[in-house]
Amino acid sequence: MELRGVCVLLGVLLLVDCSVQQSPPKRKPLKKAEKQKDPAMEQMQKQINDIVQELNLLKEQQALQAVCLKGMKIHRKCYLVDPVRKSYHAASEDCSNLGGVLGTPTSSNENDQLRDYLRQSVNPGEQVWLGVSDMVKEGAWVDITSTNITYKNWDTSNGQPDGGRSQNCAVLSGASNGKWLDENCKEEKASVCQFNIV
Repeated sequence: MELRGVCVLLGVLLLVDCSVQQSPPKRKPLKKAEKQKDPAMEQMQKQINDIVQELNLLKEQQALQAVCLKGMKIHRKCYLVDPVRKSYHAASEDCSNLGGVLGTPTSSNENDQLRDYLRQSVNPGEQVWLGVSDMVKEGAWVDITSTNITYKNWDTSNGQPDGGRSQNCAVLSGASNGKWLDENCKEEKASVCQFNIV
């Protein structure tokens, strides 16, 4: 009887041993910090990212060159006139969709060159929207990025800016020799987009 018990016990142990050998060993899942990344894959991903970034930069440069060929390059900026008359906000949105902003001259020389370009591109007496407004705070004229402007070319001989709360957007006036006037933002005027050259 004892022999029989020993044989049964030995048989059970053999079965357990066989089942352990046949099942794959269980592994602990690696923690995020313990996961090993393949250095070759990381290098390849970095190269792909670099190529995509370079391609996007080339696309931007090509688009900017096309703008500069159609428009005018003035002081590290390209300007492009849009003769279609529209409100200030529509003009601003259209410039943004092209990758630019409404033009904002930052010096007398830049303003004069922009005036001359506009006279050649649209009616010499035309007014064009600039990227300058005081919509947020009356009398505090800022550019599209809400930065206070340092250069201003108001037509002070006509008391500009004189519109109060009803005229919050600036135009460059060909008829006033490139001087700025404040106008109602809902009026429809030509515009000029500005693209910064990097």
